[in-house]
Amino acid sequence: VLLVRNRKEFSALGSKCPHYGAPLSKGVLRGERLRCPWHGACFNIRTGDIEEYPALDCISCFKVTVEDGKVLITAKKKVLTLPAVTEHRQHLGLRDMSRRCLFNKNTVLLLGGGVAAQVCAETLRQEGFTGRIIMATKEKHVPYDKSKLSKEMNLKPEDMYLRKPEFLKAQDIEFWPEKEAVSVDFQKQRVCFMDGSSQKYQQLLIATGCHPSFLKVPGADLQNICTLQTPEESSKILKLATGKNLVIVGASFIEKSQASRLPASARDTNGTSQQPGAAAQLPAWVLAGPFQMLQNKGVKFHMKTELCELKGKDGKVTEAVLANGENLPADVVVVGIGSSPNSAFLKGTSIARDDKGAILVNLHMQTNIPNVFAAGDVVTFPVALLDGNRSSIYHQQVAEAHGHCAALNMLQRGKELHTVPYFWTTMLGKSIRYAGCGKGYTDTVVKGSLEQQKFLIFYIRDGHVTAAASLNCDPMVSLIAEVLYLGKQISKEEAE
Repeated sequence: VLLVRNRKEFSALGSKCPHYGAPLSKGVLRGERLRCPWHGACFNIRTGDIEEYPALDCISCFKVTVEDGKVLITAKKKVLTLPAVTEHRQHLGLRDMSRRCLFNKNTVLLLGGGVAAQVCAETLRQEGFTGRIIMATKEKHVPYDKSKLSKEMNLKPEDMYLRKPEFLKAQDIEFWPEKEAVSVDFQKQRVCFMDGSSQKYQQLLIATGCHPSFLKVPGADLQNICTLQTPEESSKILKLATGKNLVIVGASFIEKSQASRLPASARDTNGTSQQPGAAAQLPAWVLAGPFQMLQNKGVKFHMKTELCELKGKDGKVTEAVLANGENLPADVVVVGIGSSPNSAFLKGTSIARDDKGAILVNLHMQTNIPNVFAAGDVVTFPVALLDGNRSSIYHQQVAEAHGHCAALNMLQRGKELHTVPYFWTTMLGKSIRYAGCGKGYTDTVVKGSLEQQKFLIFYIRDGHVTAAASLNCDPMVSLIAEVLYLGKQISKEEAE
């Protein structure tokens, strides 16, 4: 049990974060909000409720009394041994269950099987919606933890599931696997699927995510060329790469994280990353640490060049040819050169999208079409830390916040999106954290030692901290995330 004193009041809570089991005693406490030190999940210390993702479950709360100067905690033994709360799960302080939903005869159709759709469905049920909820996805699995695709590549698909199929059934959430949408008629409020069927809706959430960018080079149709997109692909890469020559095209954190977990030698042929996110905002001298760690493990980097051809034999790739003239032996090629929104099925409709195909939404996650919402990697949305300018942020925690906000606004709650993006990864035992939005930063403040691979870096824009990144300084990034969430400004002088 974690005992917390906030001024003169005591709270007793579960001691581990239900997300990945982080010790909350090492977290950050600001008022009644307790943030996990590892991944930024936040909980209310009075109720245990989630106030910020990525955790899907609340933490337990126990009765506390003070008698004769002693703090007494009362708890049921069974509750103490539970890994996460399963019966008390109200999210983000919205606990007024006396408000009855006005739309309980409606059908809510969720397109997509990721965390945004999952959180949307759960929030609707938690807020009293008893109508029909359908989750239709081209995936064959229930929503799973995609961060494990690069971090725990030897897991079975069911070990990655965020919720078991039994959970969805118990919540009366209809799950339609391998059901890909091909068109939407917004006037008739009907979605058509690839198998020829269709479904009418009253409220629609589009959370179809992204698809990986594919190679456009000669030989790209050979075998053993993979993308890290599904549990099957993750385990396939691990199996194919063992003891073989592996070429990874792309230099984002996901690709570097993946390279650190593969037993085979790896050669990275492309040092650019097209995907927006934390890695693109880290200066080269900060990235030098992770690069050096991987080089020490036998990973060879080929930067400032491009893959121009793949050669093969008997239909399988054998060699990667670079633009600088180098030829790399290649038994397996993994492509990580960015992604594009899964929105092609909306072509020809009146829904607003940007030039990359991302759906435009407002702070309520509403599109320009009535009763149509969008969330997750498929959207571009106004970011408070960027002064309201739009951005696409491909992070699990952000997608969950989107799904929650969309659900509340389907119920006409008038909820505006309020979240601080939080990115995490580990590499060869070293933790890397990033919180905020550093896009457009003009200055940095560094605390700690780059040489000793333990530091905290602040990103400064317009004289104030707009983001922070760290190597092996996890709680500090959670602290900055909490300060940014509460709308407090940290000046450059305060950062120093």
